[in-house]
Amino acid sequence: MRPRIIDRSRDEDFMRRALELAAQGAALGEVPVGAVLVQQGQVLGEGFNRPISDSDPSAHAEMVAIRAAAQAVRNYRLPGSTLYVTLEPCSMCAGLIVHSRIERVVFGALEPKAGIVQSQGQFFTQGFLNHRVLVEGGVLGEACGAILSEFFKARRAKAQGG
Repeated sequence: MRPRIIDRSRDEDFMRRALELAAQGAALGEVPVGAVLVQQGQVLGEGFNRPISDSDPSAHAEMVAIRAAAQAVRNYRLPGSTLYVTLEPCSMCAGLIVHSRIERVVFGALEPKAGIVQSQGQFFTQGFLNHRVLVEGGVLGEACGAILSEFFKARRAKAQGG
């Protein structure tokens, strides 16, 4: 098997698209997280957080993007794909990533409270998993963190009447 060559500039390009999607979610009052699923340089699915809009607690950005990609290729498995997400995935999304057979996850900002890839655990390294996922964190991490900080700052100001 040939070693995988990773193009960091492509990672940043796709993460910028994920940031655009996060901004779309923020405009709807959703926590600004965006995700893009790519295979062989082609976007198969994308999405932003929409649990409030969809009345669906599972409608995280990763879930939305993975569902769209699976529909696009008419397969529940997405081998050789990379998921770009602006925030470190939670346990629900990490489980879906494994079941989808996504090859690589690239995330922006850490999620210190619920991130299960690096912050609160290293889910993808667990021995009981039947699929290994490559992980790259911190891609455009400052920008990804900033959109979240600004969103919650505005939400707090609004709650305080400001």
